Amino acid sequence: MDQRITLVTLGVRDLSRSTAFYRALGWRAHPTSVDGEVAFFDTGGLILALWGRDDLAADSGVDDSGGWGGVTLAHNVVEAEEVDAVLAGAVAAGARLARAGAPTPWGGYSGVFIDPDGHPWEVAVNPGWPLDDAGRPQLG
Repeated sequence: MDQRITLVTLGVRDLSRSTAFYRALGWRAHPTSVDGEVAFFDTGGLILALWGRDDLAADSGVDDSGGWGGVTLAHNVVEAEEVDAVLAGAVAAGARLARAGAPTPWGGYSGVFIDPDGHPWEVAVNPGWPLDDAGRPQLG
């Protein structure tokens, strides 16, 4: 197996609401999305999909306890001001602020928002992982 992730699928309770949330963040659903069934967002090398939580659990062969699944997504930016702007935009789009932007013990700056389905997103500046011209982190 090659060392790469090509797709992350988030199980959502209300596909229309969740798709609207990500669109309010400025994301554009890919034309291959199927209204009412699945939404795809091309993030430049990785696809984020939104699919009904029950359907995803059944397809994945797991029992959904409804709780947090032990995964936090991340979005890295270049400047601390961008962290605060992304957090504010997410809250304006309907997210809950879990942790305001602040300096971190590892020398960066980060905060966390929770999307409408409870998926946490860390927004961070990590000086050890500079972003390339395409916005991809480069492990130091």
